[in-house]
Amino acid sequence: MKRKYNNGLFLKPGCFFGTIMMVFSIVYLLASCTPTKNSYYFKTLKKDTTLTGLVNKDLESKIINGDNLSINISSLSKEEDITFNTGGTALGVVSGRLVFPVDQEGNIIIHKLGKVKAAGYTRKELAAELQKNLQPYLKDPLVTVQYLNHKVTVMGQVERPQIINMADEQLSVIDAIVISGDVKQNAKLDNVLVIREEGNQKKVKILNFEDHSIFSSPWYYLQPNDIVYVMPDETKRQREERRTRFQTNFAIASAAISLLVIVLDRIFR
Repeated sequence: MKRKYNNGLFLKPGCFFGTIMMVFSIVYLLASCTPTKNSYYFKTLKKDTTLTGLVNKDLESKIINGDNLSINISSLSKEEDITFNTGGTALGVVSGRLVFPVDQEGNIIIHKLGKVKAAGYTRKELAAELQKNLQPYLKDPLVTVQYLNHKVTVMGQVERPQIINMADEQLSVIDAIVISGDVKQNAKLDNVLVIREEGNQKKVKILNFEDHSIFSSPWYYLQPNDIVYVMPDETKRQREERRTRFQTNFAIASAAISLLVIVLDRIFR
């Protein structure tokens, strides 16, 4: 059975509703192709260039009261090494390493040396001081010092929000984000917060990862207990929400029209 429309053409209901579905598909494609603002690292960086005025990457932090240190002592006196490295004067073990806490007077306790001043030294300076003081007891002592309680927190629009341990001196904000799996698609690269605790204050700095001047920022290298927060781009988020709502409504409408086409096709067949 055929039905005549105003244009004089005879169309089956399936053809008519097929045309409607095609129109819906075109609308869907147009709505899905909304333009997005590109966001990427170092947008201002020119090709084949040299950056100057960078932050000194060799800056060493000073040991402070309350730090937990990992101290490993080795020498040609292997039997004595065991005595120094089996925990006789350490607080405990963290990840297989002995913990030497810096007390409120700034001291640590080392086997045979007793109390040793640690606060105010860098890791390398303390290692050199211990090596000198251990020479009467060990042959050619070698000492390494690392931090055990230095950490930074990365949160927000990254793939793996986490707490990152800082065993060494330096960790750049870029390294911290890469370790956390990089930023998500809706991250706001020009508005990344670094929150730093200094005394009884918390300072907040906004970093722009789209601008290469970040390499010369004094906040480029993180300090212990810093918090890195990658903020979401609200414009992108709202755009994605609108797109999701449209796709949901479109799917419902498509299903309803498909059902209507099937019913009408059976009626007019």
